[in-house]
Amino acid sequence: MSLKSPASFYNQALPYVAMVLMRFGSAGMPIVAKYALNRGMSQHVLVVYRFIIATLVLAPFAIVFDRKVRPKMTLSVFVQIALPAIDQNLYYTGIKYTTATVATALANVLPAFVFLLAWVCRLEKVDVRKVKCQAKILGTIGTVAGAMIMTVVYGPMLPLPWTKVNNHHQSTNTHAKNNEDALKGAVMILVGCVCWACFVILQAITLKSYPAELSLTTLVCFTGAIEGGIVALVMERGNAAAWAIHWDSKLFAVVYSGIICSGVAYYIGAMVIQAKGPVFFASFNPLTMVLVAIMSSFIFSEIMYLGRVIGAMVIVVGLYMVLWGKSKDQISSDSSNNNTKDEIPISGR
Repeated sequence: MSLKSPASFYNQALPYVAMVLMRFGSAGMPIVAKYALNRGMSQHVLVVYRFIIATLVLAPFAIVFDRKVRPKMTLSVFVQIALPAIDQNLYYTGIKYTTATVATALANVLPAFVFLLAWVCRLEKVDVRKVKCQAKILGTIGTVAGAMIMTVVYGPMLPLPWTKVNNHHQSTNTHAKNNEDALKGAVMILVGCVCWACFVILQAITLKSYPAELSLTTLVCFTGAIEGGIVALVMERGNAAAWAIHWDSKLFAVVYSGIICSGVAYYIGAMVIQAKGPVFFASFNPLTMVLVAIMSSFIFSEIMYLGRVIGAMVIVVGLYMVLWGKSKDQISSDSSNNNTKDEIPISGR
């Protein structure tokens, strides 16, 4: 049995490390966005500025590093990258009506949507008779179930020393209004997740004909800025003040989301999707929720309930099952490739 070389181990571990680091960066986005939105920033303007910053940051690198590998742009490729602004507008509007923790928890239905779409589009091979496929299916269901537990199951409040409970007894009207806003925000986030899942699948398909990750990411951000600008001009018409940016939390939200969550995250996502597929990429999404729940507890003093802790544990177990199934797929693929290389061709002469 031959040992793997350091280079081979590095190449196999890189997608896992990249996704974990990406999720740490993405975990700050709901916190930063919620903070800016609470201070009056328009979610539609935030989307526009986010994509503009990402385009300006990525464009020079795409021009330099992709100049020899960039294929010709076609109409079909351009159409396939024209979805990002839709899900971002819906997601940020949902955050405005809910908390950062709940919004991120609801976004964990993404792996289920991506898995189903990848299955339908034949980007993911599924044989329910095999244990690895059963693990992927059950793991995907587990991540969604954990997200739902975090959202609807409360249980006893955990007495954390840094959590402050203010105005615990609210009036009936205020409570009903909060429930209505939460439901409205949840619907928007779920619809946004459907759009985001479609975008992930389209990106996986597009990368086969346009395998230049930097250039593709730059074009995605550029089209997102145009689409987002149209939406923002319509939604914020007559409100020029919504576009004003000062040296405050709004500017930080724009820069952070543009560089980390659009520029870096989209680029890493494109590389991982091309290397491991869309299901592998989406499976790490629940990790963001766990990180956001912890950060929100400290920053916003959000009350932590036992139900959220249990939901987080279910999500972690589900994520592990999906990754285990995907690792078995990788082993099977590598074995198949090695067997093909070892075959001795038989000449007909």
